[in-house]
Amino acid sequence: MADDTKDHKDNESSSGLPRRDFVMSVAAGLAAAGAASGSPKIVETEVEIKTPDGTCDAAFIHPASGSHAGVLIWPDAFGLRPSMREMAKRLAAEGYSVLVPNPFYRMGKAPFWTDASSVDFAKERGKIGPLMGSVNAAGNAEKDAVAYIAFLDAQKQVNKKKKIGTQGYCMGGALVMRTAATVPARVGAGGSFHGGGLVSDKPDSPHLLAPKIKAKMYFGVAMSDDKQQPDAKDKLKAAFIAASNPAEVEVYSTCFHGWCVPDMPKQADGTPTYDKAEADRAWGKLLVLYKGSLA
Repeated sequence: MADDTKDHKDNESSSGLPRRDFVMSVAAGLAAAGAASGSPKIVETEVEIKTPDGTCDAAFIHPASGSHAGVLIWPDAFGLRPSMREMAKRLAAEGYSVLVPNPFYRMGKAPFWTDASSVDFAKERGKIGPLMGSVNAAGNAEKDAVAYIAFLDAQKQVNKKKKIGTQGYCMGGALVMRTAATVPARVGAGGSFHGGGLVSDKPDSPHLLAPKIKAKMYFGVAMSDDKQQPDAKDKLKAAFIAASNPAEVEVYSTCFHGWCVPDMPKQADGTPTYDKAEADRAWGKLLVLYKGSLA
């Protein structure tokens, strides 16, 4: 595991308001987040994490001072990019130290997309499939989860006395479950939002990991996903009840798969996938989960 970071102080504008800067060196950068006076100063650093399969490039984003509960964000199929960094900054402003890895580091450095809003799935499927396969191959997510959590625990900005949270979007939902099952002693809360492939008939279906998961779990299910697989939510609930760790499973009845991610491509008929109001509601659920479970 390697952590090559460097802190830089941000400058202020002539008006006294924080000015967002981003300074990139070979392996480190810093951003002062917060557009309004009085907003917390957030540090964004480019880091490299050694894993059994290579070196993962990642963003580590945290408040400029103090030690906080750590959070691991698993991106969707478009990987580490500005929209995921913005989510991490928003979470850091709430008082968390956040790691967003490039889940596809085995295939190359991020970003593979900088803005997913214009992606044509039909044209890009040949690129997306192998990327997803690289992290979803047997054992890979588990190895990565151990390395990422070890990285967080090695940072002075992470309070090891507090549990770690993890959240994931689309593809990342299943990775949250694998993380929570792999490092159950450290992961205290997990949130899956429009998670894909959470329940299947395969022997490695994520929902079968429920007995290994000690974290409190929240599953935000898209209406469109529920229509395609209406029994999945019931199997998820049943699996966690049987494990004596009931999870909250909620269907967002007006939302499409991907509704929480600002740069998600529109639906085929041009309807926006991102739903700010419902994404904010889901975010509120996440904050309640973390505040109640990461002490």
